[in-house]
Amino acid sequence: MEQNQEKTSTGLQANVAALLSYVLGFITGIVFFVIEKDNKFVRFHAMQSIVVSGSLFVAQIVLRFVPFVGFALSSLLSLLGLALWIILMIKAYQGELFKLPVAGDIAEKNS
Repeated sequence: MEQNQEKTSTGLQANVAALLSYVLGFITGIVFFVIEKDNKFVRFHAMQSIVVSGSLFVAQIVLRFVPFVGFALSSLLSLLGLALWIILMIKAYQGELFKLPVAGDIAEKNS
């Protein structure tokens, strides 16, 4: 789904604001979710950033406490998280409402 690229309440283009909501994970997600009041596209990507990066962050911490395989699983999750992070930023910049299965549903309900 292509979204229009009108300005947001932040003064940025919607696709740029959506991209920036992913840059520092849940930190920039929270920032853009709080400051963006009007644009649903940006709010969706900000909330999806919060949910995805927050979940990955918690999973990384939990996996560090698993003996033997925790390090390997944590490393694999890091690589998968990096790939997902890049994909989400590209899709947001392209103006696409790229909805992940669970995180996207949560973001859609709360944006």
